[in-house]
Amino acid sequence: MRQYFYVLLALLGVASAQQKYSPTWESLDSRPLPGWYDESKVGIFLHWGVFSVPSFGAQSGGTAGEWFWWYWKGSHSKEQTEFMNRTYPPGFRYEDFAPKWQAELWNPDDWAELFAASGARYVVLTSKHHEGFTLWPSENSWNWNSMDIGPHRDLVGDLATAVRKQKSLHFGLYHSMFEWFNPLYLQDRENGFKTQTFVADKTLPELYEIVNKYQPELIWSDGDWEADPGYWNSTNFLAWLYNDSPVKDTIVVNDRWGKGATCKHGGFYTCSDRYNPGHLITHKWENAMTVDKGSWGYCRTSPISDYLSMDELISEIVTTVSCGGNILINVGPTADGRIAPIFEERLRQMGSWLNTNGAAIYGSHPWTTQNDTATPGVWYTLGEDKTTVYAITLQWPNTQQLVLGSVASMPKSVSLLGFEGEIHFTKGSTSGISITMPDIEKNTLMWAWVFALNQ
Repeated sequence: MRQYFYVLLALLGVASAQQKYSPTWESLDSRPLPGWYDESKVGIFLHWGVFSVPSFGAQSGGTAGEWFWWYWKGSHSKEQTEFMNRTYPPGFRYEDFAPKWQAELWNPDDWAELFAASGARYVVLTSKHHEGFTLWPSENSWNWNSMDIGPHRDLVGDLATAVRKQKSLHFGLYHSMFEWFNPLYLQDRENGFKTQTFVADKTLPELYEIVNKYQPELIWSDGDWEADPGYWNSTNFLAWLYNDSPVKDTIVVNDRWGKGATCKHGGFYTCSDRYNPGHLITHKWENAMTVDKGSWGYCRTSPISDYLSMDELISEIVTTVSCGGNILINVGPTADGRIAPIFEERLRQMGSWLNTNGAAIYGSHPWTTQNDTATPGVWYTLGEDKTTVYAITLQWPNTQQLVLGSVASMPKSVSLLGFEGEIHFTKGSTSGISITMPDIEKNTLMWAWVFALNQ
């Protein structure tokens, strides 16, 4: 018996050793993605920062509100410069916006309730954007953080607590690796990134700080594109994250860890903003997109036409999930701490649709084909049980017949999610099946209609 005990210990030791990851892409990329992420499918992205105070984006150039500082002082955009000249006194600096960010109406529990009601399963907050202002009392961002100036609150910590009260939600953090105007970064860049002062004194200490202090389940890295992963010391950080961090078993990361890494290395791929290829991608990927088509941060200048309609939003969800992706839906909070009514309406309506049709989304898998061969606007998923096929049509057919050319064998039964009546179907005239649309007002179930093909 004692021999078996020691053999078991030895085997456990080998298994533990095999789970250690080396600071190489080959090793890091071999780590399985924690299952919670793929099962979740839908997340909420929040771009909140000092940029939320001016909340200005030039309509003519489509400039995003969260890049305000860069457009004003980096590229010297005409629209941002004229806005500042007519709105603020001479000598006003970007730093002077920080005390004006009060978040006086913010209730993190209200946000968390809304995100849970939206049907999202994870939330990602910008802990620090390219402006360098941290939304937590960072030891590495003196007097340029949300505790020292502005809200005088630990925004990351308060939201993390609120989100975790909602049992359906996971909490994640966005972090920008670079900062537009940080002198340490500018000096490293001037040196051809042969020095790493900024990384050693700012980027890495912040990453270790947010992981150890807030234990997010997702790190959404960004601001990496000017230097390669070696400058950022990315692989060493990820090896620590996977091997020794307090979230090593649950943490998920994206692919933005240095020039050349995007869409090639990391946990899930983002490839580009608003990435939605429209075909199956075998590696797990994410469509990070915005309800405001032109801006990630809240933008007071956005007209109603800049906001996605519910038809457009549901289409993004369906096409993304059908092709194996997750969708991260961005809304920009206001400086006073509100989710604007148009964003709230979209999120609650999304929750209503997912409450009815979630079986086709959560935990689903890509099917053998993604969109139908006969009828445009029909997308497929395979249910979590890997038996039920879901056909999601984005248009109600005018003929009252929905032809599914990609369905090769007759299902045992067909049902319409959210409808209790019987659904009639026959073999198609040439191939597939033809479903008779039920005699109901199509607006009873809105935006997209999901048929379960039960095998």
